[in-house]
Amino acid sequence: MTDNQDLPGIVVTGVSGRMGQMLVKTIRDSERARLVGAVERTGHDWIGRDLGQAMGGAATGVIVTDDPLEAFAKAQAVIDFTAPAATVEFAALAAQARAVHVIGTTGMEETHLAKVKAAARHAVIVRAGNMSLGVNLLTQLTKKVAAALDADWDIEIVEAHHRHKVDAPSGTALMLGEAAAEGRRLNFPDIRDAAREGITGARQRGHIGFSAIRGGDVVGEHDVIFAADGERIVLRHLATDRSIFARGALKAALWGQDKKPGEYDMLDVLGL
Repeated sequence: MTDNQDLPGIVVTGVSGRMGQMLVKTIRDSERARLVGAVERTGHDWIGRDLGQAMGGAATGVIVTDDPLEAFAKAQAVIDFTAPAATVEFAALAAQARAVHVIGTTGMEETHLAKVKAAARHAVIVRAGNMSLGVNLLTQLTKKVAAALDADWDIEIVEAHHRHKVDAPSGTALMLGEAAAEGRRLNFPDIRDAAREGITGARQRGHIGFSAIRGGDVVGEHDVIFAADGERIVLRHLATDRSIFARGALKAALWGQDKKPGEYDMLDVLGL
C-alpha cells in the first residue's frame, strides 16, 4: 500500500462485498493510486470500523462510512460495483464532487441509465458491463463476426455465473448482444429473446437468444454462438479470477483523470 499524497485517491462503494474487497486489495497493492474512502449502506455492521480490521487484517486508517458525499469529496475517483438504485445516487454525488465514477454495476434499466447520463454532463463516468480486457476484445470480435454473417446464422449467447448473482442475463451477455446487433445494424431491443419456456414456437430469424446458468462459485463464462446449417462458430471467454475486473476498474479510474466530462466505456479506456 502506498501513502503518496500525490497519487489519485479512490473510494470504493459496497466494500463488504466480494468485488468491494477485491477492489480494496487491488488499490492497496497498486503503486499508482491510494485508497481514501470506503462506503457501505446505512445500518451495515462495518460502519464506523477501520476497513482493514473489518476485513480481518491490520488497521488501514480508512474508516467505513455511510456518508458517500463526505467520502467522495476527498477523492479523485469512485469505483462502484453495487446495485442500480445506489449507483444512480452515487453518480449524482460523484459528479457533485467532480470525481471520476467507474461503474461496474449491472442490471440497470433505462430510467437508471438516463440519470447516469445526466450526471455525466458534469463529470467523467466510465460504465461497462465488464471491465476485463478479454471480454472487451470478445465484444469487438462479436461485432465483426455478426457484421460478416447474415441472418442465416443464428446468434445465441450463453452465460454462467455464481449462485449469488441476482440479475440475468448478465451485463456482459447484454453487452455482447448489443455488439452483435450493432454489427448487423439492428435495434437490439427489437431482436432480443431474453428467455424461453414452454411451447415457444420456432426460433425467430435474426433474433439474438440468451441463456443464463447459475451455480457454485463460477466467476463468469460467456459463449457467443453463431449457428448455421452444418456449422457453428463459438467465441468464448472464461474468467477464473475476480481480480481481472478490479484491475480493469482501477485502470479506468486512472485513465479518466484527465478526461472531459462525459460517459465512456472500457473500449475507450483500452483504445479499442
